[in-house]
Amino acid sequence: MTTRRVAVGALLLLLLPAPSLLAQTAPAAAPVLSEQEMDAFLRNGRIVSRRTGNRGVTDAFRVTLSDGTITHDAQVQNVDISRAVFDVGPRFSEVGFRDSYKYNVAGYRLARMLGLRNVPMSVERTVDGKPSAVTWWLDDVMFDESGRTKAAAAGPNPQRTAGYIHILRVFDELIQNRDRNTGNFLWTKDWTMWLIDHTRAFRIGKELLKPQLLERCERSMCAGMRSLTREELERTMDDLLTEPEIDGLMARRDLILKLFDERIAQRGEAAVLFTLPAP
Repeated sequence: MTTRRVAVGALLLLLLPAPSLLAQTAPAAAPVLSEQEMDAFLRNGRIVSRRTGNRGVTDAFRVTLSDGTITHDAQVQNVDISRAVFDVGPRFSEVGFRDSYKYNVAGYRLARMLGLRNVPMSVERTVDGKPSAVTWWLDDVMFDESGRTKAAAAGPNPQRTAGYIHILRVFDELIQNRDRNTGNFLWTKDWTMWLIDHTRAFRIGKELLKPQLLERCERSMCAGMRSLTREELERTMDDLLTEPEIDGLMARRDLILKLFDERIAQRGEAAVLFTLPAP
């Protein structure tokens, strides 16, 4: 049977390879999988090879999956650590610390609930006897945010690029992501920003960490937050999030909407809400 390489906006998780390795992964053109097909492939594809990541602080590894027809890479991460206090020196200390593969799956599911299409698919699957997040690998990465900044690049549509930055800021406040850095949001060659690595998100805090950065909100994302219900979250997340984590998320959602409603009242809707321009 002929094997074909799929070039869907592939995924990454916490452990990324070095940029030089990313640059070597040039996918061949191939049809795009539906969500259902991609989900089935990540859950059931046979692992035909693997390699250890060389970047990051938690165990993760890259695998090549195949179902006999489709062959594509994914990242496997099984970290699930809890600490009453996590202290790595004066620059970072956190009470109630957790680093879990489950949050990558939860991050993907929440993004879909909000209408976002730039968080790679991640599914829960047992690998090597361990519950894990298996995440589609991004093939056509141009650079991470650090590389974009160094290149002083804004793409063919700077307004669209700026819009993605606003989306990232709102999403990270909503999930209270405490580990966003320039290495875990990536730009593919079509100038789509992909948000990866959410293993240190979904904290129980009910406050906003950096509300001053919430300047604008993408219109459909705002509507998605307004329509979000606790019942829908509990049903969609299954056992990925605890009750206190859902409490925190909903409280932060309310604060974010309140903040944007106040800014709309002050500045007008057009100055606060925007629609992400097409590529």
